[in-house]
Amino acid sequence: MGKLIQGHPVIPGESEGELLISDQPLSFWGGYDQYTGEIIDRRHPLSGKIAANKILAIPFTIGSSTTTAILLESIRVGKAPTAIITTKKDHFLALASIVADEMYKKPIPILTISEKDFQNLRNGQTLKINKENTIKIL
Repeated sequence: MGKLIQGHPVIPGESEGELLISDQPLSFWGGYDQYTGEIIDRRHPLSGKIAANKILAIPFTIGSSTTTAILLESIRVGKAPTAIITTKKDHFLALASIVADEMYKKPIPILTISEKDFQNLRNGQTLKINKENTIKIL
């Protein structure tokens, strides 16, 4: 049995997949290609990595409401992460998921976890997020 982490839902939901994590925040505006899912900020530790169809874990985002627009478009075209885990509530990520649910019926889970639990996550782990907002490391 894998380790369990209790998440706190910003937008609840279910997801399972490979984890892509960074201890650095990410600006979606200029940092995430909504049509490919690539991290395009060349100064970011995840530069060149594809977050589409993975669970993305970042401490928080940098920027403004353009985060919502970029994430929403990536959800529409199928190039978004399947879930996002942060250490702080991010209203811009939440808004993108809420609008994606209203417009496309495709919300993505957004959860927060403690900084201690965040530090124990590793790239490449397989995570399963369930309806009870528990994150299981498989």
